[in-house]
Amino acid sequence: MAVEERLRELGLVLPTAPAAAGAYVPTVRVGDLLFVAGQLPYENGTVKVQGKLGKDLTIEAGYSAARQCGLNALSQIKEALGSLDNIKKFVRVVGFINSDDGFGDQPKVLNGASELFGQIFGDRGKHTRLAIGVNSLPKQAAVEVEVLVEV
Repeated sequence: MAVEERLRELGLVLPTAPAAAGAYVPTVRVGDLLFVAGQLPYENGTVKVQGKLGKDLTIEAGYSAARQCGLNALSQIKEALGSLDNIKKFVRVVGFINSDDGFGDQPKVLNGASELFGQIFGDRGKHTRLAIGVNSLPKQAAVEVEVLVEV
């Protein structure tokens, strides 16, 4: 099944790929690897989920933010490759979780992106990953997600 069909089946619509917010490009292809710059939980031009996990936000809110970051990463990949069907395998996902002192459930938050990729891509969506707690993120975003795929 084509990835676009799977997205429709799941009731998902890819957002417009967010513009770079600094002096970088959203994606870089090196051989068979496509590196996707960190994606914030932008929705309609604004950061959808802001704040610290464990203080301002629940794990569920962080999960939703990570899922939105994943959708934005897919938009960047589609823009770079023309089609999500060109993804051979997800290699690595790195999540930066805006965390209050003592918050230790970063992996549960990052599952929002990881499970999204699995739902859409099946075994091709399985990947290695890092879930890192950080003190702050740009625009007070709850989560930032970076993706590496083989194409």
